[in-house]
Amino acid sequence: MVQQADLDKLTTLARPHRDMINIMPLQTGSILTDAARRVLVEFGDGYSVCDFCQGRLVDIANPPVRQFVGEMLPEFLGCDCATLTYGARDGVFMVIHSVAKPGDVVVVDGNRHYSTAVAAERAGVELVPVPNSGHPEYRVDVEAFAGPIRDRKPSLVILTYPDGRYGNLVDASRVGEIAAEAGVPFLVNGAYAVGRMPVRMDALNADFIVGSGHKSMASAGPSGVLGMKAKWQDVILRRSQLHKSKEIECLGCTVRGVTLATLMASFPTVVERVKQWNEQVAKAQWFSTAMEDLGFVQLGDKPHLHDLMVFETTALFDISQRVRERGYYLYKEMESRGVWGIKPGQTKALELSTFAATRDQLEQVVEAFKAILEKYA
Repeated sequence: MVQQADLDKLTTLARPHRDMINIMPLQTGSILTDAARRVLVEFGDGYSVCDFCQGRLVDIANPPVRQFVGEMLPEFLGCDCATLTYGARDGVFMVIHSVAKPGDVVVVDGNRHYSTAVAAERAGVELVPVPNSGHPEYRVDVEAFAGPIRDRKPSLVILTYPDGRYGNLVDASRVGEIAAEAGVPFLVNGAYAVGRMPVRMDALNADFIVGSGHKSMASAGPSGVLGMKAKWQDVILRRSQLHKSKEIECLGCTVRGVTLATLMASFPTVVERVKQWNEQVAKAQWFSTAMEDLGFVQLGDKPHLHDLMVFETTALFDISQRVRERGYYLYKEMESRGVWGIKPGQTKALELSTFAATRDQLEQVVEAFKAILEKYA
């Protein structure tokens, strides 16, 4: 039986690291704006965003979901029409499930997220990966897409832009050209692009683009967006025969309540912050150089063009082999220095994001690593 003391813990939940320097890749693009924090309370009651729904989530006028989905998102994404999803992975599955049949082939980059593979498995299609170059760059050759597209005749091509581990940015527009020449629809998985950097579906020669509200659009999760060309609207957003106002792939409705309210409340800030992407890239490149000066090795593209990056940290791993806390020492040391985002137990390779930190804060992060190396030298 659940004890009262256990229940009491649920009423006193807190995040002690909220005021720390955050380098957690899953969180840096989703830190809520002040406006989003205000609507957390206003829309916290269940399906509150559905108060004035007449049958379709995307047609709600108050709050202005209809304007957000029908006008603002398409303009921002560079697409003809858009819809809401529970996350980028849901958008990927919706497209696969709609344009491919069980047994079909889908060509994907070798750095694809695991959820793309799971979505393909759920839809009963075969993934054919375009391999990466391996250590240390893990680069995917754009022209290598042509072979499997020609030989396997896929129903869809998917590119992860950027990939969620190395932060590599493949030339998506060229992939789109290759797919278009073969008459194959092209999907860009922009979970770590949409909301962080300037990205438009039309400029990438894509048929579809997905984004993640809770990874990159300053929204409480899970939430996501899916944009598409007009010719795919009746395919992806086809209606139910039993409930005429409901879209089958969305199971009628998707995000409601605080997830949608915070997505909309943060949107004006998101629109403005993508204009500062050059500054984000400059921060990331400075940080990469500073970390390599400490003896760590940044994997992936160089010079790096995204805030996501991973470092080989052999010296930190060596320390873990001779201290009592083993791999957990690094998490504790960084936390004690006001830095959040290092996974407990992780020392051999560290995945980081510089997106939410200022240059001064990143200097503090580098100094924290330096101090730890000196402490255990």
